Parts: sequence; C-alpha cells; structure tokens
Amino acid sequence: MEDSQEKRFQELFKRYETQGVYLFTHFLDLAGLSVLQRCLPRLPRVPYTLFGGAEGCERKMLRLGSEEECGYEQPFPIACLRIAPASARFAEKLTHRDFLGALMNLGFERELLGDIVVREEAAYLFCEERIAPYIAQSLTQVRRTTVRCEPLEKLPEGNLFRLERQVVQLSSVRADALVAHVYKLSRSDAQALFNQGRVFVDGRECRDTGYTPKPGEILSVRGFGRMKYVGVDSLSKKGKSNTAVELFV
Repeated sequence: MEDSQEKRFQELFKRYETQGVYLFTHFLDLAGLSVLQRCLPRLPRVPYTLFGGAEGCERKMLRLGSEEECGYEQPFPIACLRIAPASARFAEKLTHRDFLGALMNLGFERELLGDIVVREEAAYLFCEERIAPYIAQSLTQVRRTTVRCEPLEKLPEGNLFRLERQVVQLSSVRADALVAHVYKLSRSDAQALFNQGRVFVDGRECRDTGYTPKPGEILSVRGFGRMKYVGVDSLSKKGKSNTAVELFV
C-alpha cells in the first residue's frame, strides 16, 4: 500500500516538473501524509503546500506549484459546508461518526472528504469543491434528524478548532509518557500504540517511544485524539516536569 502511494507521489511530482501547472491530490489522511514525508527526499524538488481548509485541519490536500513558478495563484479546491438540524427542538445529539456515516451513505470515497468539525448544534465539513453542491442538495438526514446543509463563503467567527490546556507531571519528557498521562493509559499500553503505527507527530508516523516533542508540534493518536505540545512550564519540588499540552476538543 505504501509503495503504491509513494509511486503515485513520484508520478505527480514528475508530472508537475513536465507541465509546470498546479496539481492537487485528494485529501490525505495521517498515513498518506506520513508516506509523503518519508519519500520527499527521493522526490523532485518542487514547491508544494499542504492545507485542509482551515488552520488545524488534520486531513490535508497536497498542492504542487507556486505563484512564483506558475505565474498565477490558484487556491485549493476546498469548500466548507455547515450541516445543522432543521429543528433544534427535535434534533438528536449527533457525533462525528453520525455525520461521517451519513456522508458515506451518499456514496463518496473518504478521500473526497476532509475534516468534520462538530460544534454544538452544527457540523462543519471540508470537502472537494466539485462535490459540495451535490452534498448540499442531497444530505437531508443524519440518523433520524432532518438537517439543512449549506455552503459557507467564510468560516464562522472565532476558532473552529478548540484547544483545552492540560498540564501533566512527567519524570522525563518522552512521547510515550506524554501519551500515557494525557489519555490515562498504562506506559505499556501507550508504547503499544507506537508499535502499532497509531502515533503521528506533525503528520509523520512516530514509532520512537522516547521521542522528545518540540514546542508547537501536534501529536495525533488514532482512536484517542490530538494534542499540541506546548512545553515544560516548571519543575515540581520532586524534580518532575510540569508539562503543558493543548488538547483538540
């Protein structure tokens, strides 16, 4: 699977070298982004950008090309849709899984859909621009709740992704200790997640349990969530590090 994905990246980068026009992938998940990071040293050196529709998105498109090289700017073909109950009074409490399930039932491949951010009564979906009109017209129900789906010209005010600060005490600032304390796991269970390839640092798979995070890096743990590493706030009286992170909630 990784070999075939790397081959697709190689073909895409070589095509850009030949054509010199902007090229885009579908949305890449963490595994795809990790493959890209690993094979970048072997790919032609061309300008590229990763973006998911908003700051903080986990699933991202890859764009090859730049205004300097192509002579013009071409935005990412990403649309944002707001999905909300038609009547708040009769609405169920809907989760990310509910919204994703309803979208998949429309027959779309997951790679056409970016992040789904659930905020109180509504969800915000990032998707490929070309399928946005069909989703807006066709998505009328999530579970038993009737919904309205409308495209947004701009994102809602404030931060779409919310961060919740948390401080944990660590004997040593290691990635496995951080994952264990934040998600309340045993050290061995946390280390198993690394061995299973379920931990990513800034989109790159991390199997090094002793890795020391750098301030600003985002640790994603499949099945648990994401956190931004802030750094060591202070030392406790016993010499432990009071380590701050910001959880994506």
